[in-house]
Amino acid sequence: MKALQLGILSVSGFFKKRIAIPVPKSPLIDISAIASRSLDKAQNAAQEYAISKAYGSYEELLADQDIEAVYIPLPNHLHAQFIKQAADAGKHILCEKPIALDANEATECITYAENKGVKVMEAFMYRFHPQWQHVRELIRMKEIGKVLHVHCFFGYNNTDPNNIRNQAEAGGGAIMDIGCYAVSCSRFIFDAEPKRVMALTTYDDKFGTDILSSGTLDFGEGRAQFTIATQIFPYQRVVVNGTGGIISIDIPFNTPSDVESRITITNSVGTREVLISPEDQYILEFEAFAKAIREDTSVPTPPSDAIANMKVLDALRKSGKENQWISI
Repeated sequence: MKALQLGILSVSGFFKKRIAIPVPKSPLIDISAIASRSLDKAQNAAQEYAISKAYGSYEELLADQDIEAVYIPLPNHLHAQFIKQAADAGKHILCEKPIALDANEATECITYAENKGVKVMEAFMYRFHPQWQHVRELIRMKEIGKVLHVHCFFGYNNTDPNNIRNQAEAGGGAIMDIGCYAVSCSRFIFDAEPKRVMALTTYDDKFGTDILSSGTLDFGEGRAQFTIATQIFPYQRVVVNGTGGIISIDIPFNTPSDVESRITITNSVGTREVLISPEDQYILEFEAFAKAIREDTSVPTPPSDAIANMKVLDALRKSGKENQWISI
């Protein structure tokens, strides 16, 4: 398969930390251009990561006829704008989560892109990791009976006022940045949408962003609960409780690519640990996106999933403000 000619919109810290080094190892991806609002910054990144083209504006990269698709790791409030601009340029789009600032904006930009004939995928990389594929398989096999409860904790400590995660106007805050994972994985496990949600939220006096939220997602016969925080000791874990057992995922989201991942299953047979061989979930994600383009098939995480996830995030933020159950 011919490598996908990919352009990067923004020299973000996330791109440099998670994408720039591992993804080019794939024969299916050719990161051939990068853009920044600063040409010097783009040129420095291009030199450091052996990218052939550097542009001093996103528009210049989008005008490059050789680029087939773009990856958008821009701040949340810029996602919808550049999804539309990329679609106007005929580029397929892999956009970091959350795909927009709210469900209406997500629906609008996705519909716009689809009408332009390009593919759009929200970049929830964790779903491509073999540990999550195995978890879903175990659930479908009824290895722990019927799932009744999912619990997710996800937290880190970031008090930098210049970080976009702490800027309300840029779509920052815990619910948008990491609550999206708690919601996404719960929907992924239940393979369903919650009927209503409730959130208890604490806000930072200086930033105005939510920094600690605990939420409940009501799926009818089952429910998911989570706690997320941006000013706490870093930790993450997902536990799935069923009528016949428990599954625990040690590092569910920021899974290291150089060590085995571990899933613990407890049921009537006993307790066992399943070790999954090291994999880079970002490579897997980008390759799946590239294959969908080359084979002209639907992207593996459909745009409708991004909209559905956004609807839950909207409801959680509203619940945190109003202190009441919000129907989806």
